[in-house]
Amino acid sequence: MTAVGKNLKHKTMASAAAEEIRNRILSGSYPPGFQLRQDGLAGDLGMSRIPIREALVQLESEGLLKILPHRGAVVVQLTAEEIEELFNMRLLLEPFLFRRSAPLLTKEDFKALRQIQMHYAKSIDTLDIDRWNELNTEFHLTLYRHAHSPRIALTVQNLLVECDRHTRIQLSTIRGDRERAVAEHAELLRLCEQGAFEEGAHFMHLHIDHIRAGLVSLLAREVVSEG
Repeated sequence: MTAVGKNLKHKTMASAAAEEIRNRILSGSYPPGFQLRQDGLAGDLGMSRIPIREALVQLESEGLLKILPHRGAVVVQLTAEEIEELFNMRLLLEPFLFRRSAPLLTKEDFKALRQIQMHYAKSIDTLDIDRWNELNTEFHLTLYRHAHSPRIALTVQNLLVECDRHTRIQLSTIRGDRERAVAEHAELLRLCEQGAFEEGAHFMHLHIDHIRAGLVSLLAREVVSEG
């Protein structure tokens, strides 16, 4: 095999490893604070340590874990302050993307958004946790697809992934938050279809802030129960 072929193989294996480890983190199989060692992962996933190491570096860049000297990688456990920081970034960036993109949404975009919303509501109703987070990200990114701000959009995509495993815990345990998430997505879509873009941007801010407040409240209750 040529050097290029070997490099491509490693990249492909690293991507596969990153996807599997990411799924285990987001599903809670690897909970916050869980230690990941390259040797153990290599044996578990049936590959060498090189793609595992590359996968861990990728997941660290996504904010899902931290690589510590002599300890391997550890799944990140966010504090209330870190959750505030994540959502403050979303509060700044997502209404900006919305304002730039929403007026340019096409009939095809609205058709796609209605389909996403329908499947999102169904996944919430059936507690299909993996699916609802995937659809949530798809809904938001579809709203922003015409913003012509690829770097900001990529940052937001990474923020959505980083928030994913925390919001899934919130939505799994609090029925009212699930119902509100569906209703707020429907309202965002309605405002876009009616051309109320500034009102929609304001509502996007409220939507993200509701999630932030719910997560901070949930974390505070967990701290009290542990105490």
